[in-house]
Amino acid sequence: MAVPVTHVIRNPITTSDGLRLSQPAGRWVVVATALGAGLVLLETTVLNVALPEIARGLDTGMAGMQWTVNAFALALSGLILFGGALGDRYGRRRIYLVGLALFAIASLLGGFASSIGWVIAARTLQGVGAALLVPGSLALIQAVFHPADRARAVGAWSGMSGMAGAAGPLLGGAVVDVAGWRWVFWINVPIAAVVAVLMIRHVPETRDAAEPGRLDVAGAALAAIGLGGLTYSLTDASGGWPLAGTAAAIGMLAMVAFVLVERRAAAPMLPLGLFSVREFSAANLASFCLYGAVAGLFFLLPMQLQITTGYSPLAAGMALLPITIVVLILSPRMGTLVTRVGPRIPLTVGSVVCAIAALLAVRAGPHASYVLDVLPAVVAAGLGISAITAPISVTVLSAVPDSRAGIASGVNNGVARAAGLLVVAALPLLANLPQDAAHSPGALSQGFGVSMLICAGLFLLGAVVAWCGIGRSGRLAG
Repeated sequence: MAVPVTHVIRNPITTSDGLRLSQPAGRWVVVATALGAGLVLLETTVLNVALPEIARGLDTGMAGMQWTVNAFALALSGLILFGGALGDRYGRRRIYLVGLALFAIASLLGGFASSIGWVIAARTLQGVGAALLVPGSLALIQAVFHPADRARAVGAWSGMSGMAGAAGPLLGGAVVDVAGWRWVFWINVPIAAVVAVLMIRHVPETRDAAEPGRLDVAGAALAAIGLGGLTYSLTDASGGWPLAGTAAAIGMLAMVAFVLVERRAAAPMLPLGLFSVREFSAANLASFCLYGAVAGLFFLLPMQLQITTGYSPLAAGMALLPITIVVLILSPRMGTLVTRVGPRIPLTVGSVVCAIAALLAVRAGPHASYVLDVLPAVVAAGLGISAITAPISVTVLSAVPDSRAGIASGVNNGVARAAGLLVVAALPLLANLPQDAAHSPGALSQGFGVSMLICAGLFLLGAVVAWCGIGRSGRLAG
């Protein structure tokens, strides 16, 4: 299960003309854009199930598995706003196709990896491609459809792209069991080729003529350096504090410089003024806690099920499938509930339910029963995630004027991705998880229990932030 993605929509074209969903051309646009976004979600969920087999196949430890996940998240979170700006400037379809090509090339190379360093490099390139692809996906929907059909088109797009995330755990387990972990990468190549043909044939080009003339290159570079330094310091702290301390110092200095640059930039990648709105700041702080904990839960749970409980990759994928099914069924209904009662109560309750899921997951030990020990945690996680996704999005978008909705959604996506990046980097250090996790099920199980307690604490902290920071009536600043 991937962390829910809030896509970047920067200044979409809003002419009175546009495609209709009832037209074949309109339906093809939805299919093409949803397949690309779904490909990113699919790779994330498939890879989490494959991590133990990658570790065994390439003889790597916990740090290698962390970097396999975090290399992608680092590139995506650091560059996604910049990728949106490139699409606005040079054409959303063009940049989408460039990102898709990079993603496919990286997937092809990743499948041939002979070392964990090779895999990490391929995952980094995948993240760069995703940072160019993801912003354009929903922006193209917003730009080319008639205003009366945009909501339905977005709904169809969400359903199709969400199905990819839902299929990921099961597909990943089946692929690893039948063909080996390398096909977790190679399976992306034919899908990307189909998406490219559909994009070229059916999706018109759009761009934002009003976009400022200068790209925030300095902001993008500092964000990547800052996140990279902090991630390295947390992931490799056990290798020696002089090097880790230096990386942490570089990361923190880069983040300070990033804030200073964004305050003075004519067209900042991150408009800091948005955080003067209490609800916007609260929603993003809650996002950091909640999506960071979700990333930690789904980084470690498939690993625990395979290494400690003894599941095959396919069985682990099937064990997690109820989460995505529950999310797909309940998420649309949660949007209606948020409209009726406001985001505060669903977000708070959903956060608490996620904390309960993390606590229940501690029971997934060496002799765990799926029905009694694993399934309750899986179902609770699905219920909780269903309840938090829509309220966060509604709060973020409603807390700012409509003209800033695109950049607001992009900021929230960056916060969520950065949170997952840092939590996955920090958990093994904080919970004393073994570096040779694939061969130390006892030590992994003990560290897993501590990690789930930390994740539960993050979920509860997110609940407190939501309850205290979002208005009681759910009426947000606009």
